[in-house]
Amino acid sequence: MARYTGPKTKVSRRYGTLIHGSPKAFERKSYPPGQHGPKGSRRKLSDYALALAEKQKLRFQYGVLERQFRRYFALASSKRGVTGEILLQLLETRLDNVVQKLGFAKTLRAARQLVSHGHVTVNGRKTNASSMNVKPGDKVAVKPAERSKRLAVKAIDQTSAHATPDWLQVDKDALVGTVVRIPTRDDINPIVNEQLVVELYSR
Repeated sequence: MARYTGPKTKVSRRYGTLIHGSPKAFERKSYPPGQHGPKGSRRKLSDYALALAEKQKLRFQYGVLERQFRRYFALASSKRGVTGEILLQLLETRLDNVVQKLGFAKTLRAARQLVSHGHVTVNGRKTNASSMNVKPGDKVAVKPAERSKRLAVKAIDQTSAHATPDWLQVDKDALVGTVVRIPTRDDINPIVNEQLVVELYSR
C-alpha cells in the first residue's frame, strides 16, 4: 500500500477525529466524506470496524505504511511492558516526528522531507532515515549548511506558538534538540484507544 498523499482533512472526516489538515475545514464538514453526506455516518460499526478505524487513525497520524506498522507492533509485542504504550512510544520517537516536535519542520511531511534530503544529523552523523527511533541522550540537529539552516529557521518562525514537549529539549538558536527521556502515554496524549489496536492484531 502506497503512502497516502491525498487531502488531509478528508482523512480526518472519514474517522471523525482531526488528524491532519485545517480545523476550520473539519468543523465545517465533520461528517464522513461521500455522496450520502451526514446520513452515511449513522450506521452502527462492528467491533472489528471500530478497532480497524483506530489502527488506521494511528497509521495516518504518523504517516507509516501498513507493513511498517505491523513491524512496530511486532517489536512492541516482544518487549516487556504494556504493548499499546510501547507501540505509541515507538511511533512517537521516530526521527521525522521528533524533528517536527522540535519545530524544525512545520508538518510531518515536511519533517520527513527534511530528513530524507540529508538536512538533519543525529549525534553528529547525517542520516536520511526518517523512520529511525531516537533514544534518550540523542542529539538531533540541523546541518550547519546554509540551506539547511534556512529551512529550519523558517519552520521555527512558523511554529513558534507550539510548545516543545517535556521529553525534548531544544536550542532554537543552535538548531539542536536533545531527547531527554522516552515519552509516557500522558506525554503522547494519543487520539486513539491503542488497546483496540492491540486487540485487533491479537485476533
